[in-house]
Amino acid sequence: MKPGSVMDLKAMLVGMKPSLSPRQWCFQPISDARFIPETAFAMIREEEGMCCILPAEAAGADAPQFARITLEVNSDLEAVGLTAAVSNVLATSGIACNTIAGLHHDHLFVSWDQRKEALALLERLSLDAGR
Repeated sequence: MKPGSVMDLKAMLVGMKPSLSPRQWCFQPISDARFIPETAFAMIREEEGMCCILPAEAAGADAPQFARITLEVNSDLEAVGLTAAVSNVLATSGIACNTIAGLHHDHLFVSWDQRKEALALLERLSLDAGR
């Protein structure tokens, strides 16, 4: 367990404080890791190749646009249930979610057009967990 991290599911949900980035993001293939833009949020290496999550202005014009919602709770990497609870509430409302876990926070990528609805659902989930 990393210092200061939260393991308890209820505590994670109550303290998640979802935060919506004002920036639009895109997932873009990249052929050479030496040329990852400094503005990239993340780089993912898979067997099929690499991709970066880039600000929309650095991506192709036809790339799907995503919003990034950061769960501000310092969740532990070995904590159980946060991703399932969050993805379940979004899926129930028909919102697809791509989750990336960092060392300190989880980051959710949802359709740009559904960002406000997704944020409201996550805020409600947090409030309900505190009752």
